[in-house]
Amino acid sequence: MIAIFLAAAALGWQLVPGSFVKGQSPDGNTVLIDAPDGLIVIDTGRHQAHQDAILAAAKARKKPIAAIVNTHWHLDHTGGNAEIRAAFPGIPIIASDAVDGALKGFFPRSRKSAEDYIASGKAAAEQIKEIRSDMAAMDDLANLRPTQVVRATGPVTIAGRKLDVHLERYAATAGDVWLYDSKAKLAVAGDLVVGLAPFMDTACPEGWRTALGHVAAVPFRTLIPGHGEPMDRAAFTRWRTAFDALLDCAAGTAERQTCIDGWMRDAAPFIADADRTRVPAMIGYYIDTRLRAAPEEKARFCPGGPG
Repeated sequence: MIAIFLAAAALGWQLVPGSFVKGQSPDGNTVLIDAPDGLIVIDTGRHQAHQDAILAAAKARKKPIAAIVNTHWHLDHTGGNAEIRAAFPGIPIIASDAVDGALKGFFPRSRKSAEDYIASGKAAAEQIKEIRSDMAAMDDLANLRPTQVVRATGPVTIAGRKLDVHLERYAATAGDVWLYDSKAKLAVAGDLVVGLAPFMDTACPEGWRTALGHVAAVPFRTLIPGHGEPMDRAAFTRWRTAFDALLDCAAGTAERQTCIDGWMRDAAPFIADADRTRVPAMIGYYIDTRLRAAPEEKARFCPGGPG
């Protein structure tokens, strides 16, 4: 790990690690990439502490933030857009247009569920605060929607630095953006790779499997997942193998627990000791709600689905 961070400093990028504290929603990883016009910030987290860490990193690098890239619209990756743009007004948000579908489907359902939870009296004060913050982020369209839409895979110059920007339709979301920096041999994968468990809430699993093949095809040395520690190629290959095995197990006749146990075994290097008690429930939930759901529910986030 020390070698990765030394290489990062030499090649002009920096990781601001996300977090997933028990009882809170997560913050995704953030990557800062040096560019001629300033810093490119890839994903902005959800909580104030994470946004403060991004701004502190920019200050330490003595460079302005020149652009935001959102790998996808989940609030643990976009929730800090407003904070960063308040500090650096007018900077572009570069992302796919998949958030437009979320504004019609996922967000209204999520808001209704959150409001019902608050009304039930079961939500703690900190949970209510986080829910209200998420609702505010959903409503802040100027900082949620992209100002520059990624419509296809190809080379793009951002803040003066040329990057390969990839668009995956119907994977972890209806439009996942990931980046490859050939100079640094760096892939920033967003939630196409999540160490402890693939977050399948808005996923089209087979499209996701295809997207991982595209990631594997670039000659990266280091991959930054949406959550979790940086990976070398061998680690990514192991994670991808665990992902494929989970999908294959769930598509077959094996017992639900067998598929959960398989993930816990195959993905063991990516699951911290503190997370080992909660990951089985997460995998079980995704088996029930995505991988073995009713056909119309399984298709919800796939091409032609209601979103």
